Amino acid sequence: MTYSSIVFYAFSLILVASALRVITARNPVHAALFLVLSFVTAAGLWLLLEAEFLAIALVLVYVGAVMVLFLFVVMMLDINLDRLREGYWDYLVPALVVAFAMLAEMAAVLWGKYFSLGSMPPPAPLPANYSNTRELGRLLYTDYVYPFEIAAVILLVAIVAAIALTLRRRKDSKYVDPARQVVVRRRDRVRIVSMAAEKPRTAVQETEEVTG
Repeated sequence: MTYSSIVFYAFSLILVASALRVITARNPVHAALFLVLSFVTAAGLWLLLEAEFLAIALVLVYVGAVMVLFLFVVMMLDINLDRLREGYWDYLVPALVVAFAMLAEMAAVLWGKYFSLGSMPPPAPLPANYSNTRELGRLLYTDYVYPFEIAAVILLVAIVAAIALTLRRRKDSKYVDPARQVVVRRRDRVRIVSMAAEKPRTAVQETEEVTG
């Protein structure tokens, strides 16, 4: 067994264990931390597959941005853990169905790779100037351009729907109209009033007011 195989199986074991802890941890902060570990381990597997761009994107986008925001929201909100645990086992049957379907798909892929009738030829060695980022971009914008555009439209629709669901005007809410701020004039907001100066009271007047 080569060194890369040992690292692959070690990372795979860590990835599976951390993924199990994500769905079994009772504390949402612990689950988020185990999800970060899963992302970092998956990035290591991408590096073993010589997909450096995907590994860096996984760490920067998901670990560096998404999970930090998720942890911030979870730690700022007052989450009732007891209420979240209610009905936890009601999702056991669909979860098992999905898990067995995923295992069947992975078993089918491994069976076709290692136990097929015809031996699969080894992959051709990559040239020295090979760039997986350029190859990924070429595949996305040539062979998979239509699925890529469909995914972009779906994400755009999801963003618009999220904004439309959260944008609700209330009668008692205060908001600023930029158009009215631009056309405002100084004399409409500030008025200078000329008032006569009041003479200071003398000590004799103050004494008379006190004694009187």
